[in-house]
Amino acid sequence: MGTLASDVDDLTSYLHLSLGLKDLGKKVIGSPQVLPLLSSFLERLVQKNERLIETAQIKNIPTVFHGMRAPALSIHQYIDRIFKYFGCSPSCFVVAQIYVDRFLKVTDGHLTSLNVHRLLITSITIAAKFIDDAFFNNAYYAKVGGVSTSELNRLEVEFLFGINFRLYVSVDTFTAYCTQLEKEASSEGLPVERPVRTCRLKENWSNTAPDDTRCASPVAR
Repeated sequence: MGTLASDVDDLTSYLHLSLGLKDLGKKVIGSPQVLPLLSSFLERLVQKNERLIETAQIKNIPTVFHGMRAPALSIHQYIDRIFKYFGCSPSCFVVAQIYVDRFLKVTDGHLTSLNVHRLLITSITIAAKFIDDAFFNNAYYAKVGGVSTSELNRLEVEFLFGINFRLYVSVDTFTAYCTQLEKEASSEGLPVERPVRTCRLKENWSNTAPDDTRCASPVAR
């Protein structure tokens, strides 16, 4: 995990500004729109999955990411807390969602109130290390997330092996997820700004790295 190369300066989509995905060098004022949209999407998905589990339509298989009970903080509060104290770029939250989808697909898992918080703190930690120029250590991230350092270390290893260390995200895949989140904005009746702005996404992550989720929308698992 390390510093990545040049920014994309010519993305023609307005999505990145509309979702509040700013360049790292410029302070984000307030909460980027991507945060409440992602929170809303995840909360609805958790509610849907738990209804399906109650009716035995899907199986809930416990993993290291499952807690004994749901945390007191809502998904929205938890994501806001991570953004406030991590100091990471808003793009990390989109990349983290891509990672979570990959993990759930491979493990045939489903988001519930018992695992969503640990999956979030783990995936955002990994995303921050992979796409941001500067980041903290796991002891700090664990404190923000409300878990011990040893637990976050264990969760990180489990997650990375689960996705086979597939951290590369193509620009197309990233933009597809942004599009899905913009649809969330439309469904929520939220205003979306139109000016063009590049996000903190790197084009030259890898010229050959595989990405079988290219152009995929978020997986509803």
